[in-house]
Amino acid sequence: MIRVGVLGACGRLGATVCTAVAATSDLELVAAVDPRACGVPVGGLVPAGSIDALEAAGAEVAVDFTEPAAAVGNLEWCASHDIHAVCGTTGIDAAGLDRLRAAFDPSGRPNAIVAANFSLSAVLMMRFAELAAPFFDGVEVIELHHDQKKDAPSGTALETARRIGAVRALSGASPFGEDATTTVSCEGARGGVTADGIHVHSVRLAGLVAHQEVLFGGPGQSLLIRQDSYDRNSFMPGVLLACRRVASTPGLTVGLDALLGI
Repeated sequence: MIRVGVLGACGRLGATVCTAVAATSDLELVAAVDPRACGVPVGGLVPAGSIDALEAAGAEVAVDFTEPAAAVGNLEWCASHDIHAVCGTTGIDAAGLDRLRAAFDPSGRPNAIVAANFSLSAVLMMRFAELAAPFFDGVEVIELHHDQKKDAPSGTALETARRIGAVRALSGASPFGEDATTTVSCEGARGGVTADGIHVHSVRLAGLVAHQEVLFGGPGQSLLIRQDSYDRNSFMPGVLLACRRVASTPGLTVGLDALLGI
């Protein structure tokens, strides 16, 4: 039985993680932590207000669904207290990942898995986009989320664009052509542009959960790769897989690809 604690337990995803962990036969929810200490039981536990509750409960793995400003510090705390970490908080930048690489030494323990998206369909969507990247003349990424999401673009969209750019560079494909747009009547109509020159568009709308389209175009053809998460439970198989595998995955692992063998 793996003893699991959840950080951000009062949030939508954190509460869903608590429920999912509590429902398994090989994982045990031993701590729920949130500075808001909402007082409402999640997964059968009343959330504590301090991260110290993880150590007090004997947690072996901590799952973090908080905010970028808090997540890196939370995971560094886990590293210093010999607790493995699984993090689904989006928006952690390169500097934050460097701090986590330093905290989670691959020659020792504990370990950490950080993923922009724990939906298995989203992981496959990014892999399919990598496969398509060298063969088209242009690409745009459209990510669609619920209207309470704070960051834009999403971590998944940025990671998708980064991976497309990296694959094209390795394959020797020429850079995508420059945007020919010269007149913009509504500022931001062409979206944001990543360091790889890829346009990314963010939609925030009530009724959505998490969705993404990667639209490739070439002469006389296009390829649309779309992924949809209709419910937060779609992330749980990936989260539970990471909880089970983190102890045997040395150092810091970014993304679920290695766990899926893709």
